[in-house]
Amino acid sequence: MHNFKNNNSGIAVWAVLVAIVVALVLVIGGYKAYSVKRMIDGFAAMGEPKSTVSTAKVAYEDWQPTLSAVGSLRAARGVDLAAEVSGLVETVQVRSGEDVKEGELLVQMVMDSDYARLRALQADAELARSVEQRARKQLAAQAISQAQADAEAAKLKAAEAAVAEQNALIRKKAIKAPFPGRLGITTVNPGQYLNPGDKLVTLQQLDPVHVDFTVPQSALAQLRNGLTVTATTDSFPGVQFNGTVTAINPVVDASTRNVKVQATLKNPERKLLPGMFTNVVVATGAPQRYLTLPANAVAFNPYGETVFVIVKRGEESTVADNKPEDLLQSEALKKADADLKAAAEAAAKPAEEAKPAAPAAPAEPVLVARQVFIKTGPSRGDQVAVISGLKEGDEVVTSGQIKLKNDTAVVINNELQPSSNPDPRPVDE
Repeated sequence: MHNFKNNNSGIAVWAVLVAIVVALVLVIGGYKAYSVKRMIDGFAAMGEPKSTVSTAKVAYEDWQPTLSAVGSLRAARGVDLAAEVSGLVETVQVRSGEDVKEGELLVQMVMDSDYARLRALQADAELARSVEQRARKQLAAQAISQAQADAEAAKLKAAEAAVAEQNALIRKKAIKAPFPGRLGITTVNPGQYLNPGDKLVTLQQLDPVHVDFTVPQSALAQLRNGLTVTATTDSFPGVQFNGTVTAINPVVDASTRNVKVQATLKNPERKLLPGMFTNVVVATGAPQRYLTLPANAVAFNPYGETVFVIVKRGEESTVADNKPEDLLQSEALKKADADLKAAAEAAAKPAEEAKPAAPAAPAEPVLVARQVFIKTGPSRGDQVAVISGLKEGDEVVTSGQIKLKNDTAVVINNELQPSSNPDPRPVDE
């Protein structure tokens, strides 16, 4: 009897333990199930995942057709003045860097001996003139022969030529400015002996100045004299110098197939100096009107250029994808193959009873991305022209395209936008 009671008490203990374990399992399982349900409800409340993108609207802009090149400045008239004859420098009339007028005396060489010789030659010429006049009178009286009269006339001409030659030598020793301009740095000093060809100083006419640049032969049809030119240089940031095309070289360089062009720029403040390099822009025609968008919005692939256009879900049919014919054929073959596989899988599974769908709750419109094929035209800085495939007002994705495909839901954030500058410039940091 005692053993029977012990057995009953042991069974009761085990039953209690089992009940406790079962209760713990039910509690933990219920908590886990509740947590999973809350997680599922949370994901359902969040809706479908959306990709964040930035966008821009396609708009019309007037573009000025241009040709760009890098040019080199050259003075309209520039020369290195040099001594033509030898001699000793007497005076230097100007200082380095001064502006001078045409005909202004720059360097005077010693001419004392030259003037003395000139007076001697002038005296010889006077004597020859008197002898020639007597000879003509004697010839008229038939006192001398014609040959003698001709000889005296030749002596007079030779004496006059010697005087003219000496005058020319004297003028060469007075070095003057051949045209108005600005002098360079001179190292000539009084008392210095000069040989023929010795450089004295450079003289440059700075207003106007020429800019020489080259363009490809393919651009020849767009060029003509009189086209407007705008030049800029890093020496004067933000300052534009205007001018016109004044000459086009009639010869194309056979090695580069480029043609040299000359433009003349106004330079009233003498800011531009010969030898400087400039960025040249030539306006080649009337402004043209283009649909434009940032170049970052365009993706290039083997089938052509594409962009992603943002539309409301349900309005995808309002956007034509403009797919090329070969791409449509490829997609049609893939779709047919997928349909065959789906039909085979459906035939292998037992039919299931269709359950009525629960009515969908009204929600805010969802924005989706649609890939559209476009044809692009010329580019300008960070912008590109659209020839076909888009219309004014279309909203296109400018960043974040790599994570998109057709009908991907998106959310727009335009706090940061890629550059869309028609004339970007490098920035020195």
